[in-house]
Amino acid sequence: MKTHVLKGSRQEIVEGLSRISGEVREAIVFVDEPAPTAPDAGPPEASDIFAEMQPFMVDLPDVDDSREAIYTRMDGE
Repeated sequence: MKTHVLKGSRQEIVEGLSRISGEVREAIVFVDEPAPTAPDAGPPEASDIFAEMQPFMVDLPDVDDSREAIYTRMDGE
């Protein structure tokens, strides 16, 4: 399976999508929220748009993901 990232205006994305052969299985659409009307109102709370991915994520405390740690062989490798 190959993924495609389409950027541009709505019309440009539709045209790009129509040129791709295959099945569309999912689309992610970002919709801007309206700005708050009151001057003292803070920014609207953004919900976590990736919350549905949470069950598939690995959350480990204290992981050394530096370049050196990634490319250094561990004992037994």
